[in-house]
Amino acid sequence: PQGSEEAKAFVNAFLKRSMPKKSEEAIQDILIRKAVVLEHYSKKKTKPKRKKTKGFTAKQRREMRLFEIEPEQQKYAIFLPLHELWKQYIRDLCHGLKPDVQPHMLQGKLLKADLHGAIITVTKSKCPSYVGITGIILQEFKHVFKIITKEDKLKVIPKLNNVFSLTIDGFVSYIYGSKFQLRASERSAKKFKLKGTIDL
Repeated sequence: PQGSEEAKAFVNAFLKRSMPKKSEEAIQDILIRKAVVLEHYSKKKTKPKRKKTKGFTAKQRREMRLFEIEPEQQKYAIFLPLHELWKQYIRDLCHGLKPDVQPHMLQGKLLKADLHGAIITVTKSKCPSYVGITGIILQEFKHVFKIITKEDKLKVIPKLNNVFSLTIDGFVSYIYGSKFQLRASERSAKKFKLKGTIDL
């Protein structure tokens, strides 16, 4: 067992190490007047910063030609299997496209469905040269459809001021492009009004 002087020296040294921000006079004052509350200084752990994965900018995508279809790939026959896959996808989405299904239910699902691979026709347009163009949708952007026609021609059709028809298993759906100016990924969360409209 330690003597009283040794114990006092130990306590003083211990308190000095435990409370480095306080002076020796302040520690002695605390010992005389009140109980000592020891402070614990823990080292703050620095969390490693997560690196955010940055995607390509629009300029970089254009320079890399990510969305361009090579001329040798612009063949209608190449994309017919894609159309068959799309038809199966729509049948599964609409539970078989049965005749007794209400049309507005199918219309609602088609408006939110992925249209890559669908065959569409321009039925109305403010630009007469677009009317009658039919093809498989290869790419859908916010403002345009890129389609391949039976004549192996790649056409870029704007959505604005055009009405498109889409037929599958005898069910015909009309798409008003002016109300359809969304990216494919945004349409799944969009609530469409299924009422008719008189404008293009």
